[in-house]
Parts: sequence; C-alpha cells; structure tokens
Amino acid sequence: MNDYYLLGRSGLRVSRLALGTMNFGVDGFHAAYGKTESEAEPIFRRYLEGGGNFIDTADFYTAGESETILGRLIASAGVRDRVVLTSKFTNTVDPSDPNAAGNGRKHVMRAVEASLKRLGTDYLDLYLLHTWDRITPVEEVVRTFDDLVRAGKIRYAGLSDVPAWYAARAQSLAEAHALTPMINLQLPYSLVNRGIEAEYPAMAQSLGMGLTAWSPIGGGLLSGKYRRTGDGLAGDGRLGGGAQPVAERDWAVIEVLEQVAGELGRSMAQVAVNWVATRPAVGSVIIGASSAGQLDANLAALDFTIPAELRDRLERAGAPEPGGPYAMFTPGYQSWIVSPGLGIGDKPAGYAPPVWNGAAA
Repeated sequence: MNDYYLLGRSGLRVSRLALGTMNFGVDGFHAAYGKTESEAEPIFRRYLEGGGNFIDTADFYTAGESETILGRLIASAGVRDRVVLTSKFTNTVDPSDPNAAGNGRKHVMRAVEASLKRLGTDYLDLYLLHTWDRITPVEEVVRTFDDLVRAGKIRYAGLSDVPAWYAARAQSLAEAHALTPMINLQLPYSLVNRGIEAEYPAMAQSLGMGLTAWSPIGGGLLSGKYRRTGDGLAGDGRLGGGAQPVAERDWAVIEVLEQVAGELGRSMAQVAVNWVATRPAVGSVIIGASSAGQLDANLAALDFTIPAELRDRLERAGAPEPGGPYAMFTPGYQSWIVSPGLGIGDKPAGYAPPVWNGAAA
C-alpha cells in the first residue's frame, strides 16, 4: 500500500486506506468488541509495515482509551512525525456538564487539550468535528478551528457527519474570511449506504474537501460472514446470533457482491472496500480489523481493479433512487435544457485555451 492521495485541497499526503481505531480499548460504548493494548499492537504495527500513514480515532472511542492506547503505540514505534494522526470531538465527556459536549468553543478547547494529553503529543495533524450538534453556529466552529491552527494545536481541520449545506457553509465562510479551510469530510459510504451520492461528492470536489469513507462494508453486512435466515441473518460476527432485519434491497446488493467477488477471486469485503475507494471524491477509506490477519486481507483491497462490466453490476444493484430535484439532473432531463444535437458540453479533460502574445484567446 504505497499509494498516497492529497487530502482535499491541501498538501497533506494520506494513505488510500486509513486505520480506524474505534476498537482499541475495552471501555465505554465500543467495549463489546474492543481490543486490549496487547491485541491492538500487532494490528497497528502491521498497518505501518504495509505502508499506511493515516490513523483515525476520537475522544469518544472506548471512553478515551483508544487515544491513550494509540498514543503509547505511536511513541513505542517512534513514528509520530511519520503518521497523519486524526482525532474528533463532539460527544459528551461528562453528562452532568452541558458544556462538556457539542461543538461550541468552550468544549472544543477543552476537548483538544484532553485528546493531546491522552495521545501524548503536542499537535494533531487533522482535527474533525465529529457530528453536527444542530445548535452551534457554524461561524463559531470555523473561527475555533482557525484559532487552533494558529496556536499550533492542530495542522488541518475537517468535518464528519454533517449536512452538505453545513459543510458548504463552513468552507465558504473560511474562504471568504481567509480562515483555515476544511480539507476533509468524513462520511458513511458503502454499497448498501449510498445516501451521500446526491450532494456530497460534487460538493467536496467543488470546494476542496477530500472524502474519507467509514463503514465501507456496511457495518459487516458486506463481509461475507452472514447468510439469510427466515427471521433476518445469521453468522459469525457482531450482526449474527439472532434476528437482524435486513432490507430486500440490501440482500440484492449482497447477492450481486458475492457473485462479483467470486468472479474476481476476491473476498466480498475486499471488493466492497475497493468499490468505495475508487468512487468520485473519495481520498481514503477507513478500515478496521480485529486481528493482524484480517488487516492483511483489508490492505489487499486495492491490489486489483474491478472491470467496468462488474462495477456496473455492483452499482446498478444498489443504486439509490434520485429524489426531487436530483432526478432532474440526469441526462434525460438535461436534454430538455440543451439539445444534444448542438454538441454543447463540458471541456475535455486537459483542456487549456490557446494563448497568443501572452494572453488567452
């Protein structure tokens, strides 16, 4: 894994596969499938050995234990300058304190200091708003990010799980006032969760934000571990062991994914990750693992190309129905605006106007 993309409109080079560390630790909300430090270490080291440099965590993961473990692993490996370390804020760290959560300046300032302490570092390469809190003015968030960059606490800023209009508003404010721009937008994206396609990729490309996709195998649904039962699904994984409702549309995607994976001689999870990683505007895909062996399989997800015909089958199987007004932006509707016979369209790739005497024609 030696391919690196620039993240958004920045000079920050990141691996196309990022290591998610939500399962580093055995405390808090994610404890049920968490890993001790000794179990997490071989996963972390294998990721580095594979050429990875992009590591994702959050103060909320395993009640802060993910950051603590990650900080010790980074220090032990001596790779702080090499890795692109990302953390996130928003979720409450003290339910009794109304200002110990959300995206307001008071909480963000406290959250970043706490994350830096747990991670054993004096700066974060990338700091993300974890979730839209619905109440903090976007102007306050953008100004706070800018202050953190100026103070040397963070190098870059970004957003996670926010509405497209909110991300566009934040970036526009940053551009208009020469403040720190958002270079990253982290969102859920998979063959069974394609809700972002109507707005986010085009918005990200237009405004200079690289997408990082989380849950590329649909929370495990696309891993190949599960089979349909009369009540739901069964299999050896977090989703198995009982009735788990799965939509008919998702079963159709799973069926096609299994067929395509078989034709490619790859696992379903590898094909699912490859598909997401090669979608428009996606700069990196966040992968997790319960063991070094599972991580090896995930790291091989970009070692092949999905042929156009097989890609088309995957995309048709789970294609979301465009709601209004997005259905009006399809080629069929566009023909009502400009006649196809006139040959009007976008400039070809690599287009540059001819220049005479130093001026564009």
